[in-house]
Amino acid sequence: MSAVSTVSTTIRTAQRVDRFSYAIRNIVAEAKKVEAAGTRVRYLNIGDPNQFGFLTPPHLIEAVSRAMRDGHNGYTASAGIVEAREAVAADFTRRGVETDPDRVLITSGTSEGIELALTAIVDEGEDVLVPSPTYPLYTAVLAKIGAQPVYYRTDHTNGWLPDLDSIRRAITPKTRALVVIDPNNPTGAIYPDETRRALIAIAEEHGLVILADEVYGDLAYDGEVPPMAILDQDAPIISYSSLSKAYLAPGWRAGWMAVGRSPRLDPALAAIKKLADGRLCSPGPMQYAVTAALTGDRSHQDVFRRELRVRAELTTERLNQIPGMSCVMPKGAFYAMPKMTLPPGRTDKDYVLGLLRATGILVVYGSGFGTDPVDGFFRVVFLASPNELGEIYDAMASYQFA
Repeated sequence: MSAVSTVSTTIRTAQRVDRFSYAIRNIVAEAKKVEAAGTRVRYLNIGDPNQFGFLTPPHLIEAVSRAMRDGHNGYTASAGIVEAREAVAADFTRRGVETDPDRVLITSGTSEGIELALTAIVDEGEDVLVPSPTYPLYTAVLAKIGAQPVYYRTDHTNGWLPDLDSIRRAITPKTRALVVIDPNNPTGAIYPDETRRALIAIAEEHGLVILADEVYGDLAYDGEVPPMAILDQDAPIISYSSLSKAYLAPGWRAGWMAVGRSPRLDPALAAIKKLADGRLCSPGPMQYAVTAALTGDRSHQDVFRRELRVRAELTTERLNQIPGMSCVMPKGAFYAMPKMTLPPGRTDKDYVLGLLRATGILVVYGSGFGTDPVDGFFRVVFLASPNELGEIYDAMASYQFA
């Protein structure tokens, strides 16, 4: 009879996990504690339109349902089905950027595309320039692959536009890529062409790849924002978008990436495809909705943009009325990045947790997006109805933080 070991040891975790943080979801653990204590929580932490009554267009649902009924439930090509890649390429071409379907990959949301690209082009110990504040997936992925995020400043006193001098100062021989999120999450900023051209020029001067996160390109309140690559189609730009936001299907995890036509990006494209082979494919049936989305009716976007503008204006007006708080008017997407004047010795996380425990309102502290904790920034998702937002902002105004 073999002996059974009774030794109990804790299985250690990889050190990379200690570097990994994703504040948008991590803070939900605190919200669950507040709910367990009997307080209703208003979740303004995650940008999921479906949770606030904005529903996926029926023709996209029908496309996925039909694909399932027709038996398209197996693995697809690693890069995605041909029809979807062709639809993405045609949509980029319609927007002014000639794109070959062979340089398009269908991914599990933009998130997977970002991870594939960073893993393909950045080695351990190298740097990637990310905006501050930033979408925290970038810093989380860089932590996983052992690379370093280097923050460049965006200026809330100048419409949250990038500080170009901050970018130039941050570049070293270890810098590999420049992340540009436009329209921006978490600030709602949209960059003018002058700024975009300057970013391209900096990347060209220093041999950097631009990761152009354009998920919210269809959700600017004044209409579609052209892809960054339209300004220089031979620049080393990798562009991203998805069905998650503008097509109201975040849970489907259907996104795409287009690698620019420059031959300089050919090795990156080959490396990305090699990595994509290793994960087999993105969800198959949902890929059939990409063609339906990009070639079909988009009238829901007109309605969605109008609704977002109303909420953005309400949010900006109401938050700017709160003593000690200021908020820059967003120009796209459904986020705002207010700034709260903090008492000495307190942080943005102190404010956010205090607000949650006192009122049940869950927002995300700015340091989770790369801002200084003492600066007092936090992100609000304003997808709730105007009436509910009014109630939320009343509660925020009544909260006394000390």
